[in-house]
Amino acid sequence: MTELLTDIHPPVARVILNRPERRNAVSSAMWQGLLDLASRLSGDVSIKVALITGAGEAAFSAGADIAEMQEAVADPPIIQGMQQQVLDAQAAWERLPIPTLAVIRGACTGGGCGLALACDMRLATPDAFFAIPPAKLGLAYSLADTKRLYDLIGPSRTKEILFTGRRVSAEEAHALGMVNEIVPADSLDDRASTLAREIAGNAGNSVRAAKAIVNMIADGVHGETLESRRLFDESFSSPEFSEGARAFLEKRPPRF
Repeated sequence: MTELLTDIHPPVARVILNRPERRNAVSSAMWQGLLDLASRLSGDVSIKVALITGAGEAAFSAGADIAEMQEAVADPPIIQGMQQQVLDAQAAWERLPIPTLAVIRGACTGGGCGLALACDMRLATPDAFFAIPPAKLGLAYSLADTKRLYDLIGPSRTKEILFTGRRVSAEEAHALGMVNEIVPADSLDDRASTLAREIAGNAGNSVRAAKAIVNMIADGVHGETLESRRLFDESFSSPEFSEGARAFLEKRPPRF
């Protein structure tokens, strides 16, 4: 069985973590596949939005494959390489130039929660729940993972969730800002597709620039940089602006 499925129909790419019998725990091969896929999507101008979800109803992902990690823990270079693979895959999804959307049913825990946090937006069903359990496993959560949570919910709530390792319901996650929308289970796929196509229907250069600039701010940039100014200046000479301006004057929808 293929553990990482892709369904690519431009302008949207859909990725499915496909280990339902293991609650979609992400193996080393899957982390590498996610890293490779991020590279592929980055170079495909026909793809404007990427969705990632888990197979079945029980889980988006229960996290990294703990059994696989436990087998490797006696060999430090191997376990360190596996952990670097997780960090690299999550960072690649965070830094994809296109918007990314995590579509979440059931459990979203550990490294699975980290992957969802690396996406730009998150939709969840009412029965979804989130947990980050390193404190229950004797592990540390990476700085990159912690920062993503911190940026969404602030220092005090981040500390509480990491100190306790407790479950966070979809309703609480939405109130905290971890989740953009709670959607009934039978409507989740349709809502995700509608949102993805709404985003894909806008000017791609504008959406990519918005993501890049928001990421700059999250990284601590608070003044204009050469890159942010380039994105701003070049938008005025872009084909997208020419079409958008014509459409506005002609009182019709733009065709990007």
